[in-house]
Amino acid sequence: MPLHPPHVEPASSVFDVTRRYVRVRQRRDDGFVEFDFSIGDPGLSVELVMALPDYESFCTANRAVHLSDDEGEALDLEQLKWRYGQPGLSE
Repeated sequence: MPLHPPHVEPASSVFDVTRRYVRVRQRRDDGFVEFDFSIGDPGLSVELVMALPDYESFCTANRAVHLSDDEGEALDLEQLKWRYGQPGLSE
């Protein structure tokens, strides 16, 4: 059974480029935000770093869905399954 968060739909055969997601990794003391950005599937992302005002503008312009900590953890478990063959392994 896939571990997809309830309101983050799994990737389907149709890739929807209108759905955008952000997952904050760290809000740094120097005013920058480290985050993952996804288009269409929250499991496929790029890591970005922006100053907080730029990050906020970026999210607004992309109408990004902010993933919760629980949703992020579910994505991490799914990645571990693919990387190591079963969820929960760290080596």
